[in-house]
Amino acid sequence: MLRDILAQARVYSLFARIIGATRGRQVYVQDYIRPKAGDRVLDIGCGPADILEALPEVEYHGFDLSPDYIESARKRFGARGQFHVEAVSADLIKKYEGFDLVLATGVLHHLTDAEATDLFQVARTALKPGGRLVTLDGCFVDGQSAIARHLLRRDRGEFVRQQPEYLRLASKVFSKVESHLTHNLLRIPYTHLIMKCSKEIETTNPVPS
Repeated sequence: MLRDILAQARVYSLFARIIGATRGRQVYVQDYIRPKAGDRVLDIGCGPADILEALPEVEYHGFDLSPDYIESARKRFGARGQFHVEAVSADLIKKYEGFDLVLATGVLHHLTDAEATDLFQVARTALKPGGRLVTLDGCFVDGQSAIARHLLRRDRGEFVRQQPEYLRLASKVFSKVESHLTHNLLRIPYTHLIMKCSKEIETTNPVPS
């Protein structure tokens, strides 16, 4: 029931505002994503692209499987981005390489381990050297609020994990992974894990003289 209701873009965005996601999104962008004007941004599972509210002027490409979410993004943000009803696959990403940032906000906890590994691999291919994948997902932790744990168990995503499990998946593909736990991005008790996965800068060995 709740899943069906939140599948509607207007309801999803309204619900997000009620629980304080607008302020949380600004903190997420400013403190963790840290985009720069002119960055090329790939947003995997962008939903209605609400994150554009908090981004500077960037070259934004948002992908989501929901036609309703994408139509909402197009109506609301127009020329501020390119919005696609399509899955981001290894074949597709060959046309969209060279991104400064890849975002996967609230995506990993909907994916099996194999699907999550595919996402990390696709993101790494899409990034330019020195670029970053930033993810945000609900996370189980010891000692967290009983309310947070209850809400996470009822999340639409069926694969909410503990921090080490998320890190294990990310580290299979990225050699540099930073993680941050936060409990205050929303008005309601909730635990998020943010990961920043960096693609190494390629170096060439100097030719001996």
